[in-house]
Amino acid sequence: MSVVAQIAAVVAALVHLVVWVCEAFLIGRVHQSMFGQPARDVPAIRLWAFGVGFYNLFLACGLIAGLIAVHGGQELVGRTLVFYVSWFMLAGSVVLAVADQLALSRPRNQAWGGVAAEGIPPLVVLLFA
Repeated sequence: MSVVAQIAAVVAALVHLVVWVCEAFLIGRVHQSMFGQPARDVPAIRLWAFGVGFYNLFLACGLIAGLIAVHGGQELVGRTLVFYVSWFMLAGSVVLAVADQLALSRPRNQAWGGVAAEGIPPLVVLLFA
């Protein structure tokens, strides 16, 4: 696996770790800036955000485990795990982009920063691995 792909995998894992903290633990503080919704809506989404936050943690752990396997001599296992999780993250960014265009939860074109942060690093992994 190329150095570029490995760096992109680390970046993708870090992005998802930050999102985990924001969604699972800081949702009351970052709700307005992340989702563009009033703070009064936080109680209604707290459980959802907590679950989604941990989903992001598990994705980050998948990439980290894959990189550890690659460097631990388990090249096939590690690459398979990194590829699968990268495809998963890339697909998630596509879903976020589609949902944003359908304006499912807020005014349109609000999620492009999240789409880029979630989708570009795994795309780089897939292109350079």
